[in-house]
Amino acid sequence: MKLKWHLIALIALILCLVGVSTTPVHAAGDDSLAKVKAKGTLVMGNSPNYPPYEFTVNENGKEKIVGMDIELGQQIAKDLGVKLVIKKMSFDSLLVALETGKVDMILSGFSPTATRKQHVDFSNNYYVSKQYIILNKTERGYYKNRRSFTGKRVGAVLGSTAANLVKQQMPGAKLVTMENASDLVLALKAHKIDGIVKDSASAIAYAQSDATLAAIDGKFSVSSAEAGNAIALPKGADSLRLAVNQSIAKVQQKDLFNKVYLKDAGKEIAKTNATKSMWHYWPYFAKGVGYTVGISLVAVIIGMLLGALIALIRLGHVKVFKAIFTAYVEFVRGTPLMVQVMFIYFGIGMFYNISAVVAGTLAVGLNSAAYVSEVFRGGIESIAKGQTEAARSLGLSQHDTMRYVVLPQAITSIWPALGNEFISLIKETSIVSIIGVADLIYQLRVVQADTYSGVLPIAIAMVLYFIMTFSLSRLLRHFEKKMHHA
Repeated sequence: MKLKWHLIALIALILCLVGVSTTPVHAAGDDSLAKVKAKGTLVMGNSPNYPPYEFTVNENGKEKIVGMDIELGQQIAKDLGVKLVIKKMSFDSLLVALETGKVDMILSGFSPTATRKQHVDFSNNYYVSKQYIILNKTERGYYKNRRSFTGKRVGAVLGSTAANLVKQQMPGAKLVTMENASDLVLALKAHKIDGIVKDSASAIAYAQSDATLAAIDGKFSVSSAEAGNAIALPKGADSLRLAVNQSIAKVQQKDLFNKVYLKDAGKEIAKTNATKSMWHYWPYFAKGVGYTVGISLVAVIIGMLLGALIALIRLGHVKVFKAIFTAYVEFVRGTPLMVQVMFIYFGIGMFYNISAVVAGTLAVGLNSAAYVSEVFRGGIESIAKGQTEAARSLGLSQHDTMRYVVLPQAITSIWPALGNEFISLIKETSIVSIIGVADLIYQLRVVQADTYSGVLPIAIAMVLYFIMTFSLSRLLRHFEKKMHHA
């Protein structure tokens, strides 16, 4: 009977989630341009780790996103008479953000491939470039073009046009995909891969910024659609698309990409190269630590309170509630935290504009609650039944027995397990970087993209995580000793 209730509750939960995820975002009729003008902002989805198109710089201690795509976005917003708002997130989350209405457009080195056109509409191409291959300069003589990489490992950003080209036009090569270009460069330098296929402007920027790298023309056969970059827009947003195309035509007529945008990006890259010291980026790491600690602290509170409540309900006698929360615990423990973060951010975002920080914190807290509830339940059940019986025989109510007799003993026994959960939580918050939360991992990516340095930012992040977790473990150990001496 218990299993039946659990299965019914779990199926109901899954059906609710599926029902939410399949709700259409855009109503019939095209009022896309009118909506943008009415709210006064143009929200642009962007993954700022793709110089010279989009990347971040440290300007007076503050993070600033710059690059060719950013200047184009500013021009479009100016033509529309609205303010440009840049929403940062990982590259593979951009399409989901557009489809769920989190952003009005994607301007982030996007190519209008046939697969993407099934889900979104595209503007006219605003910039056309070749596909180059980045390699270690010491191996420059071994490789001439894409045909030289037979039997070699070739990297590309996950979900990019470059990744598709490696599959289609480098059949003898083994494709290695990663979410971040900086990780690919790090793998290249460590000789884990032999080359990286990237847009020519970006590949040349990497080669010019790192004396150990070189960029060669891959001689790929690319259609005009795949070779170009375009702006992705929601399906049916024709009025907004036409307005965007007018801005693109204006920019192309004045040749602003070659005359202005590329030069501006080059100047920013040059300034970054002049200040590659990690000390210059301490505000980035400090901001990342602040977000990580803040999210962890709030998530711990959510996890503790909700976890204790779930444990008490599951130990109760109301079968319906027990089945519902058992299904909740099993479902949360049976799905990856990354998927939960994305579902809460994009799923709830279909109905309510929840911020990335709130969504990430809520997801981590709800995930933690499932595990904390099991810790509480195990600790409460470990207390001998004689303790409860003795308390009740002395006239204590069930509520007072739990509060004054069972829980104090249970907390003492489960404290080490709770401490481990808190420490794990600090490390698990790193997953929120996929939706653009500026935690320590996100800032690590920013510094990597800015400095073209792979290992040193990682080493700094590792030390900072160790300091946070070690300090917390010492603090928890202190309270554990006080409990045992009480």
